[in-house]
Amino acid sequence: MASTSSSIVFDDIFTTDAIDKDGKKFDRVSRLYARSKNYDMDLTLDYNIELFPLTNGDSFAMALASSLSRDGGAPTADGEDGEDKDRDVWRPDGKGRRGLEEDYDYVMYGKVYKFDTGSSDVVTAYASFGGLLLSITGSYRHLTNVVLGDPVYVLLRK
Repeated sequence: MASTSSSIVFDDIFTTDAIDKDGKKFDRVSRLYARSKNYDMDLTLDYNIELFPLTNGDSFAMALASSLSRDGGAPTADGEDGEDKDRDVWRPDGKGRRGLEEDYDYVMYGKVYKFDTGSSDVVTAYASFGGLLLSITGSYRHLTNVVLGDPVYVLLRK
């Protein structure tokens, strides 16, 4: 798990179990099913196959982050709010400060829209990234920093 000063709220290494097991619905989008190595979490994720190609059995690192800022958006010594600092973390013209996106191959921005509590300590968090969906299921201990209604980045790398 990430430290408290980081903007990363969850990270683990996943291995794909299946891709499009219910059939392919869209040309450029697939739904992957994966299991994490460290925390025994189950992941379902829609992603663009042209930008991030995966096959069954591939391993990849996935992180969920509250911002792309490397310092977690904490206030600075001069009193500048972390949210204001976040404004220029990524810019399409390349002039912004370098953030977490530099360390990953595929990044999506979305919102946590649902939290289900299952049996005992198992929970499922759901997020939407402009219609591409994520669900992650496992122990609530590993998802305590994922907050309903908060914006979230999903970051992937092989």
